[in-house]
Amino acid sequence: MLTFYYAPGTCALASHLALEFAGASYHPVRLDFKTQQQRAPEYLKVNPKGRVPALATDRGVVTETPAILQFIAQSFPEAGLAPLDDAFQLAKVNEFNSYLCSTVHVAHAHKGRGYRWVEADDTASIDAMKKKAPKNMAECFALMEEQMVKGPWVLGERFSTSDLYLYTLASWLPGHDIDVNRFPRIADLKRRLDEKPQVQKVIALHKA
Repeated sequence: MLTFYYAPGTCALASHLALEFAGASYHPVRLDFKTQQQRAPEYLKVNPKGRVPALATDRGVVTETPAILQFIAQSFPEAGLAPLDDAFQLAKVNEFNSYLCSTVHVAHAHKGRGYRWVEADDTASIDAMKKKAPKNMAECFALMEEQMVKGPWVLGERFSTSDLYLYTLASWLPGHDIDVNRFPRIADLKRRLDEKPQVQKVIALHKA
């Protein structure tokens, strides 16, 4: 049995969705960031980074969204969550997911977690990062809209974990006062996923 650790409002949503789309049998464990459960000794034994997501398997724990997404896709190949039969397309999935992880997520984090990069009392730098976050996010999504998302899915006709990951980060746009409809392909992808029962089930768990 897989055990999946997550917290609402985080990138863990992407991996949670992948588990549902894969039809995996797993036990979800919700952490409360408000009470710092991610820093509790019990959880640090699972993931010393003190972050989510984390997926406990019978061989050990996997962390970091791109790695978890690939693990799920390869563990449940019948779900078709990655083009495992096409080396180039699989590389494109990893390329896209890595961009979301290393660039888009970081741009988002500059809004509320500037203290990760500068001293907590450097309020001027933190405020500057927070102020620029919406611009950086908009530029990232414009690039994906114009150059990376083929439509109707990220890879074109083939659905993949990249769509679930993009859906997750697109859900953060309102927090930057950005209307997803500025990016028609991404907005359409998000609307179609909103209608999926797997998405509705997981969203309900994250809102409860």
